[in-house]
Amino acid sequence: QVQLVESGGGSVQAGGSLRLSCAVSGYTSTMRCMGWFRQVPGKEREGVAAIYTRDGITYYADSVKGRFTVSQDTAKNTLYLQMNSLKLEDTAMYYCAAGRGGCGGWTFTSYWGQGTQVTVSP
Repeated sequence: QVQLVESGGGSVQAGGSLRLSCAVSGYTSTMRCMGWFRQVPGKEREGVAAIYTRDGITYYADSVKGRFTVSQDTAKNTLYLQMNSLKLEDTAMYYCAAGRGGCGGWTFTSYWGQGTQVTVSP
């Protein structure tokens, strides 16, 4: 089993920044890909950013490229999402995910965190 606990969400004005953290515990050595998803009420959950845990190759949704950065600290077993130049449309519940599959196609998810809310205001 793998446990994921997100933190760092909150409220910020448009143009501001936030950094989300995801503390990972359990059988983490088997997780090939980790990443971030987001969801707003009434819409499907969408992939935002992902990273291959062994070589650090990253993937981003087009909507966040150039603004968000996913990274990992293997010593701390923590995944991060640095979000800059936040827009109103970035408002969502953000979830951390991990899985044994590849990052491509956003289908790697086997384990989920409980989510952390990000709200961007004008």
